[in-house]
Amino acid sequence: MSLKKQFLKSKKAYSVTFSLPNEVVNGAKEVLLLGDFNQWGKDAPIPMKNAKDGFMASMELKPGQEYEFRYLVDNKTWVNDREADKYVSTPFGVENSVVVVPAEMEN
Repeated sequence: MSLKKQFLKSKKAYSVTFSLPNEVVNGAKEVLLLGDFNQWGKDAPIPMKNAKDGFMASMELKPGQEYEFRYLVDNKTWVNDREADKYVSTPFGVENSVVVVPAEMEN
């Protein structure tokens, strides 16, 4: 699992790529990315694309923010990102993964 962050100077945002390797998804048919950035799926769940090495999804996020997220595998199993920037406890007795988006890059 990996979080890749790339600053998009023209948009003053970061493109963040989320990935979940095949060994974690165990032959899953569908993986959704849910988190603060999409109201945990209320705005629109983000389907991850099935790639050679696992599932991937990219999205633009605002600089200087932290976003909680998790992966939902085959609509039944929640998975955290092992390489998340950090984790936070929830009132539901589980932890959420957190992606920390750096402040805007300077010229």
